[in-house]
Amino acid sequence: MTLRVIIFLVVNFATLGVGGLFTGKGVPSDWYMGLNKAPWTPPGWVFGVAWSAIMILFSFYMARLWPMAENQKLLLTLFLLQLVLNIAWNPIFFHFHNVALGLIVITGLTVLTGFLLFYYWPKLHLMSALLLPYFLWLLIATSLNAYILIKN
Repeated sequence: MTLRVIIFLVVNFATLGVGGLFTGKGVPSDWYMGLNKAPWTPPGWVFGVAWSAIMILFSFYMARLWPMAENQKLLLTLFLLQLVLNIAWNPIFFHFHNVALGLIVITGLTVLTGFLLFYYWPKLHLMSALLLPYFLWLLIATSLNAYILIKN
């Protein structure tokens, strides 16, 4: 299990790193600062803390689930799709300023994470709670993206 945790930690934090490369100036950019944002938008530092905690928990979740999954090809496909959507949102939103497409991508990531949570619940039971912060954070992030789309 330890090796699997390490592998998933490396992959998940690499994903955050690649996504961060595509974010550019991101939150402190003139474009983002000029947007009408939701009143429940957390301060910028919260995003880094939240994503770090989420990826640690997600790594333990995946490491535990991996040997239990009956169809590892399906699990790998879902995991890789999650990585692609997670990385893709950053350049779409922050670099290309395409808030509508960003909303589609983050909604897809939220649905996918919710699917993982509920589909594998019978295998992991309470261990599935490790994925709950990811799912809840994505619900909040999706609402923030939607607010920006509607109010700008």
